[in-house]
Amino acid sequence: MDRKKLLEEMMLAIRGAEEGILEVYRTDFAVETKDDDSPVTAADKGADGYLRDFLHARYPEAAFLTEEHKDDLRRLGASSLFVIDPVDGTSDFVSRTGEFTTNLAYVEGKEVTIGLINWVAGPYVYWAIRGEGAWRRDKLTGKDERIHVSLRRTDLRVLVSRSHLQEEEKEAIERNKGLISSVEEKGAALKLCMIAEGSADLTWRYSAGTKEWDTAPGELLVEEAGGVFLKPDGTRYLHNREDVHNREGYIAANSLEVFRKVR
Repeated sequence: MDRKKLLEEMMLAIRGAEEGILEVYRTDFAVETKDDDSPVTAADKGADGYLRDFLHARYPEAAFLTEEHKDDLRRLGASSLFVIDPVDGTSDFVSRTGEFTTNLAYVEGKEVTIGLINWVAGPYVYWAIRGEGAWRRDKLTGKDERIHVSLRRTDLRVLVSRSHLQEEEKEAIERNKGLISSVEEKGAALKLCMIAEGSADLTWRYSAGTKEWDTAPGELLVEEAGGVFLKPDGTRYLHNREDVHNREGYIAANSLEVFRKVR
């Protein structure tokens, strides 16, 4: 598998999906409620279909796990898998904060080997290939810039979910307030992008509310930038699993040292 070639195909896919997402974003779109009480719009559904069709036409042997399509458990026997969240942060999309992303990961076996996060309304696509570092592509110029986590071990800049902040995370912030200089709300997978690029240092999720498609590309991005993405017990998530929920939650930090201090 030529991973760099696949990366560029995935990049084309998410940039194509971006056009449809923004087209909906500019309208007075309708909002439906799914069975789990989360919102969904025509942007989620349209981008999901676009990404699946685009990638299946080029990589028909790969299986799919996506937020907006019925899960086919035959994927468990597949050697490769695309994991898709067409609009991560639908609540932010609906609220028009601009902080929503398209998440796309390629899984080989149980490991994410390519991850992309497109800040749809912003200037960058963040990407990583396992073993080749983490990068940020300027969507206007096409220029790639390598990114790294910060070196901070105190005065930590913490990010929390705007829509899903839990009591356990508030308690963690209070417990570690001596290490923290700021706490900022941020939408969707942008939290992981900001840790990878060094503009933030730490985020917690102690609930089981996230799923593979929320975190798979961001996990690789943080790791390739020099940080850690771990369950609170210090173990890693494997992928293409039957239960797609991140049941134990996670801590993403700029270093193992910070992770050990704050968990």
